[in-house]
Amino acid sequence: MTGHATGTREEWLAARLALLEAEKELTRQSDALARQRQALPWVRVDKTYRFETGRGTATLADLFEGRSQLLVYHFMFGPDWQAGCPSCSAIADGFNGFALHLANHDVTLCAVSRAPLARLQAYQRRMGWTFPWASAHDSDFNFDFNVAVTEEQQRAGTTEYNFRRSAQAADPTPSEPLVHIAATCGTDAASFTRDLPGMSTFVLEDGVVYHAYSTYARGLDVLWGMYQWLDRAPKGRNEAGIWWRRHDEYGKG
Repeated sequence: MTGHATGTREEWLAARLALLEAEKELTRQSDALARQRQALPWVRVDKTYRFETGRGTATLADLFEGRSQLLVYHFMFGPDWQAGCPSCSAIADGFNGFALHLANHDVTLCAVSRAPLARLQAYQRRMGWTFPWASAHDSDFNFDFNVAVTEEQQRAGTTEYNFRRSAQAADPTPSEPLVHIAATCGTDAASFTRDLPGMSTFVLEDGVVYHAYSTYARGLDVLWGMYQWLDRAPKGRNEAGIWWRRHDEYGKG
């Protein structure tokens, strides 16, 4: 016997119609937020950033690949890691399909990480991904957009993330799940937390690149496709800790 509430079809329909009104209101709020997001002032990017790509060295403008809009996913893959973050990997599993549609709508989707290009390309082959991925290994790009911190900043607790400045130094006793995730990337917890997830958007007009938007932390939830499905599953996210893995690691114990 289930412990969940049960009822008649008529009771279900009445509850579903009430929920539908709440869902419609959320959709209207989401539309309004999208308009507010698009109304943000653009900030001119005057600094020259250099990236390594499969096509050679590139500037930020080059990452647009001839289009006027660029969506950058700040993929957690530190310089000395052996594999990318499993959470970022779960998000990126959806990029191949999206990137094709976006490319045909004047938008380039590109991942950027601090790991050397050869390591990114090897991991990309392992995951079966084809979306553009650039290395910011020798660039300030990740630091300037608040998705990377130095070891000194981390020790001093002078980091900034999600538009908030931290006043607390790195935890000397990281949690067991954090240690485990870091180990799956071939690194330690302190190194793992020096790279952070996020996404930033840019626009190119008359040869000038502008920064339009960035989001971090739970702001990335809507990009994580599996959670959008789980939020509509009968038991929801139904989580008791970190359960997801890289897609080629399920069933390996």
